[in-house]
Amino acid sequence: MTDLTAPTLNTTTVGEAGADERVVFLHGLFGQGKNFTTIAKALQPGFTSLLVDLPNHGRSAWTQEFSYADMADTVADHLREDFAADGRVHVVGHSMGGKVAMALALRHPDLVDRLVVVDIAPVSSADMSEFEHLLGALATLDLDDLPSRSAADDRLADRIPHTGTRGFLLQNLRADGDGWRWQANLDLLLAELPTIGGFIPDGAPFDRPVLWVAGERSPYVQPEHRPAMEEHFPRTVLVTIKGAGHWVHSERPEAFTSAVRTFLTAE
Repeated sequence: MTDLTAPTLNTTTVGEAGADERVVFLHGLFGQGKNFTTIAKALQPGFTSLLVDLPNHGRSAWTQEFSYADMADTVADHLREDFAADGRVHVVGHSMGGKVAMALALRHPDLVDRLVVVDIAPVSSADMSEFEHLLGALATLDLDDLPSRSAADDRLADRIPHTGTRGFLLQNLRADGDGWRWQANLDLLLAELPTIGGFIPDGAPFDRPVLWVAGERSPYVQPEHRPAMEEHFPRTVLVTIKGAGHWVHSERPEAFTSAVRTFLTAE
């Protein structure tokens, strides 16, 4: 069921207003803004962070279609009203959120100071089977016959053996009266996986500094992607975090925070 009372974009601010640096965090598929809370706190003092629930995720509104351009425009409208009303801000985006961040920089370059793209490339992802499996597993849960969150975890254990992955996904299971519902728009996200995996850059090249952060064990940023990165983001620096997979910021938070802080505060 769509939550008609949800704000267009739900956001949380971490840090004191007036900090030297302002940074916006955009999460990945089936995530929430709060996934970056640890990083935002680690950047203090000196940074004010805006943690965004992207459309169809967290406590933000649901939509009828999935579009990176529309998502970027929605974020842009929100930033112009408040967080970026006084000028450019930094933007950090992971995976799906990285594509939103790229679209934002290309379509609204006046809003973005420095851009950090985390473990995704400006190309179509050839294989979305992992996400199809995960979202498909969630869709098998009968929410009308679910006594507790722990029961949901037990019922998903065979299909999603990794405890951490189940826990991340089940953050989206929300108590609703006497029952449960998905906080994210599961049906739309599952139906739109080909679009989520795709990406068509839109706009002139973004000519400000860009940091690409890749996980050493992740397949999502490859050497053959570098020409596309530099075509649309010519001032790109690529950093690979050793030992990290796709969820770089949660797997290696200290190394990730250090890389982001160094890049965003560089002269």
